Amino acid sequence: MPKFNYTAVDAAGKEVRAVIEAPDQAQAIAKIRGQGLYPTAIGLAAGGGKSGGSKGGKPAHHAPAAGKGGKKSGLQAEIKLPAFMRPRVKPKDLMVLTRMLATLVDAGLPLLRGIKVLERQTKSAALKESLVGMSEAVESGATFSEALGGYPRIFNNLYVNMVRAGEAGGVLEVVLNRLAEFMEKAEKIKNKVKGAMIYPVVVMFAAIGIVVFLITSVIPKFQDIFNDLLEGKKLPAITEFVINISEVVTKNGLAVVGGLVVVVVLYNIWGRTKSGRYAIDTMKLKVPVFGSLNSRSSIARLTRTLGTLLASGVQILQALVIVRDTSGNSVIARALQNIHDAVKEGESMAGPMGQAKVFPPMVVAMVEVGEETGALPDMLIRIANTYDDEVDNAVAGLTSIIEPLLIMFLAVVVGTIVIAMFLPLISIIGTLSGQTG
Repeated sequence: MPKFNYTAVDAAGKEVRAVIEAPDQAQAIAKIRGQGLYPTAIGLAAGGGKSGGSKGGKPAHHAPAAGKGGKKSGLQAEIKLPAFMRPRVKPKDLMVLTRMLATLVDAGLPLLRGIKVLERQTKSAALKESLVGMSEAVESGATFSEALGGYPRIFNNLYVNMVRAGEAGGVLEVVLNRLAEFMEKAEKIKNKVKGAMIYPVVVMFAAIGIVVFLITSVIPKFQDIFNDLLEGKKLPAITEFVINISEVVTKNGLAVVGGLVVVVVLYNIWGRTKSGRYAIDTMKLKVPVFGSLNSRSSIARLTRTLGTLLASGVQILQALVIVRDTSGNSVIARALQNIHDAVKEGESMAGPMGQAKVFPPMVVAMVEVGEETGALPDMLIRIANTYDDEVDNAVAGLTSIIEPLLIMFLAVVVGTIVIAMFLPLISIIGTLSGQTG
C-alpha cells in the first residue's frame, strides 16, 4: 500500500509531520482528518508506490484532494518561490478582502462564488494567487478553514481558527464580520501610533543631520583658525571636548560607522535568543513613558483577540494558545502560557493573571467578573475598548511632550557647539583689540 508523507496542524495550531498508508491520496487525507488534524501538505513518500494523487514521488504541496478534470486544488498549488521570497500581503488588503467576503456571504452569496468574485476584483498578486488556490480547494471538497490553512503567511492561526469555529457553528458570516472589525481596529491603532511618531522622527533625523554637518564640516575649519591665531594657547574645556569629538568622527568615520553596525548586529543576534528577547521585552514594558504605552497597547490587542476568539466559539485553551503566539511580547506570552496551564488544570483565568504581575488590577478584576457572570467575551472586548481609548490619549499626550523635548534637545546640542566655537573667538578678538590699541 502506498505511503504518504504529510504535514498537518492540530487543533492548537501545532505542526505535525508523519507518514500514513492509504490506497490513494484522497483516502490518506481522509485518514489524517479523521485523526483531528488539518493537512497543509501531502505527497507520496519516496519508494512508497504509485498513487493517483501524486506522481513520481513528488510532494503535492498543499493538497487536500485532487480536483476534477485533472485540476490541482488550492493545497496542490506548486510553490514557485521560497516562502521568504514570496510577496507579503498588506494588512489593509487583507482587511478589505475579509470585509468584502463577509458582506457577500452575509448577503446570501455562496462561499465559493464569493471567493471567485473577490478573485476577479483583488489587485494584490499574492491574494489573487491564494484565492485561486482556495476556490479550487473548496471545489475539491475542502472546508474553507482548510483552504486558508494552505497559506499560513497570509492567514495566521487566529484567522484560520476563527473561520473553523464559524464553520462548526454555522455562523461563518458573523465570524468574518468580527474578523474584519478586529483587523480594522488593529489597523486604526497602528496608524495612529505611526502618525504620531512621524513628526518626532523627522525632527530627530534633522537634528542628527545638522550635528553631523557641524562636526564634520564646520568645526574642523574653526580648529584651523584657532591653531593659527591662538598660537598654542589652551582652549576652553568645552571647546576641546567638541573638537575631540569632531576629530574622532572625521578621522575614524568608517570605524565609527562600523562600530555602530556591529552594535546593531550584536543587539539583533542577542534579541533572537530566548533570554535576550525576554530582557528586551521586559525593558519595553518598564521603560519610562513608552513602557506604559507598550503595556496598554499589548493588553488592548490580546484582550480583543481573546474576546473575539471566545465570542466566535473557539475553545478557551485553544484561544489562549493563539493569543500567546500572537502577543508579540515574550513576557506577556510567558504569562499567557501560565494562564493556559492553570485553566487546563481547572482553575479560573483571574488567579494566574493576578500572579503574573503583567496585567493591571482593573483587567484582572474585570476578567474575574466576566468569568463569574458567564460574559467573559463581552468583558474582554470592553477591556480592549477601554485600553484602546487609553492608547489614543497616551499617544496624543506623548506627541505633545516629545515635540518640545526634541526641539529643546536640538537647541542644547547645537547651542553647545556654537558656544564651544565662539568662546575662543572672544579671546582672539580681545587679543587682536589689545594689539591694535
